[in-house]
Amino acid sequence: MPPQDTPGPARPGPPAAVCVGESMAVLLPDRPGPLEAVDTFRLSVGGAESNVAGALAALGVPTAWISRVGDDGFGRRLVAEVAARGVDVSAVAVDPHRPTGLYLKEVGGSTGHHHDLGPGRSRLHYHRRGSAAAALSPALLDDPTAARLLAGARLLHLSGITAALSDDCLALLRALLVGPRPSHPDTPTSPNNPTSPTRPTNPTSPDTPKTPNALTSPRRLVSFDLNWRPALWRDRDPAVLPPLLDAADVLLLGADEAEAAFGTGNPAVLRRRFPSPATIVVKDAARAVTALGRDGSAVTEPALAVEVVEATGAGDAFAAGYLAGTLRGLDQRRRLRLGHLSAACALTAHGDQAELPPAPVVAALLDAAPAAWAATRVTASAISSPALDSRASRTAPDRTTPDPTTPDRSRTTPSGAR
Repeated sequence: MPPQDTPGPARPGPPAAVCVGESMAVLLPDRPGPLEAVDTFRLSVGGAESNVAGALAALGVPTAWISRVGDDGFGRRLVAEVAARGVDVSAVAVDPHRPTGLYLKEVGGSTGHHHDLGPGRSRLHYHRRGSAAAALSPALLDDPTAARLLAGARLLHLSGITAALSDDCLALLRALLVGPRPSHPDTPTSPNNPTSPTRPTNPTSPDTPKTPNALTSPRRLVSFDLNWRPALWRDRDPAVLPPLLDAADVLLLGADEAEAAFGTGNPAVLRRRFPSPATIVVKDAARAVTALGRDGSAVTEPALAVEVVEATGAGDAFAAGYLAGTLRGLDQRRRLRLGHLSAACALTAHGDQAELPPAPVVAALLDAAPAAWAATRVTASAISSPALDSRASRTAPDRTTPDPTTPDRSRTTPSGAR
């Protein structure tokens, strides 16, 4: 039986995971309709990598988030909220000259306005060009705090969003993805070569210090989520993405976003397209998620039925659940299930973060028979499943406060939704 670590808030200690990338201030409308018809916006924060960091921390994985913010109220709010989720923000730099990025969410409704997107639809409007995070660069690796966190991490999580922000951000990703990484359950190696033969390595001289540095952590696994954002690539060449994806150990892709970016969402075709990662995880939001190993193995796990409250953050929650399971040494099926469960909890909560059910419920669902897993249903107030007895019910946080921007509170959607 694989280890069944109990999920819970991150324990004190050096971060086991580090997430690098931009997060932004978010303005959420007080009601559906086009932006010109909205009078009031609510301030929040959001970003793929900090979402994953917060979800990992909630799953009991000590995690750090590394980024840059402006010397402004948005930046201070962002750092404080991420820190409140239990994430180490000690390596977040404050830029005195560039602002914190910002985006506005537009939510469709039934207002009858000519520019209304319509019920169930939403659009994000980004104001991030020239942001503080766009100035992330390989110089980050010379920062003592960031270098210490990176050198000690067992997991480094990156995404394709960073590659689209600037040439300096792209250079940073390339620097983080290049370098020797040792044997790991998800990074099989040749017995005659301590690093994967398909990966580039940095040559070292006899004078190279033996102390681990930011590029040569002795234990690090690198995960990469495509996070395809077409609007960010309008003025940039997405041809830079495939080499980045192929340099990761764990590659996370949505089938729909892979179709848009690479012309296919087929898991087997994507596995051939990216031969180097030890594992490729392809999320088909309508049905299931499949993990494909470099050895030809494939495990598919169906998504949970979920009564959706808010779809934001579900993909990041899935990534965190899957990666937490990887760090715990769970088998592929349980990793996928922990990802599904984490995503389901995000789908039934307002905002990007959500709490998992009690540990006995999680353990029972991870071990459930296939038929019991398939019959499981998740709502904001409860999880119903043949795998759970009456004593292992979910105690959910209070989520009864209505949110006027939520387009649909009764729709049932699989948990693998991006």
